Amino acid sequence: MHPMLNIAVRAARNAGDLIQRSSQNVEKLTIDQKSRNDYASEVDRMAEQEIIKVIRAAFPEHGILAEESGEHQGNDYVWVIDPLDGTTNFLHGFPQYAVSIALKHKNKLEVGVIYDPVRDELFTAERGGGAMLNNRKIRVTKQNSMRGALIGTGFPFKTMEHIEPYLGMFKAIAADTAGIRRAGAAALDMAYVACGRLDAYWEIGVKEWDIAAGVLLIQEAGGVATDFSFNDKYLQSGNIIVGNPRMHQLMYHAIEPHVTSKLK
Repeated sequence: MHPMLNIAVRAARNAGDLIQRSSQNVEKLTIDQKSRNDYASEVDRMAEQEIIKVIRAAFPEHGILAEESGEHQGNDYVWVIDPLDGTTNFLHGFPQYAVSIALKHKNKLEVGVIYDPVRDELFTAERGGGAMLNNRKIRVTKQNSMRGALIGTGFPFKTMEHIEPYLGMFKAIAADTAGIRRAGAAALDMAYVACGRLDAYWEIGVKEWDIAAGVLLIQEAGGVATDFSFNDKYLQSGNIIVGNPRMHQLMYHAIEPHVTSKLK
């Protein structure tokens, strides 16, 4: 295993173990509301500290971009960390949340790890090395039609600014598919596209730490990721479409008529 991937796996597992221990005492946790419908608990912060400790011990010169503590300056390597993606699920005892860790070198994704501590599922990817689930190679689906496809999404619930275009996208996609799922953890949605549980996924306004690891997983599993302008600015815009090559194309054509100037 790539030494940097090995460190990411160790950090993710340590954080996941901490999260699962804490899940037994959720009612005792201190919870902060960062903004509208955006929460953080002491578990988020403790998990992030554990991840940073593992990374710093191995690569003290690397930079870090973390959801709770922000940006830590370093060299051309930057770790992108979401210590607990799906905090609201976690706080409600809804078992759909994960640790997400990615590594960029000169803004190019090199390593991605998503760890689901509830199911003990470890998704890993390294550039040019493929994508794995618990050491088994994974690929995106071969679905080539909206009919019968299962699609993942996330609602733009933190701000209502884009609710109308989102609803237009939702109606266009829902018309032909087998179903749309909104489970509340973007990292796992993307991991599920990579391993073939979902045929495609789209969302408005996600953060870099939500999707960085998932993007590499999908690309290494044979899939495609773009923003709503068919470019690669998704980490900057937070607007993303992913799927196997054919499903991505169909998703883009369904979504594009509803994309406003603010979403391009």
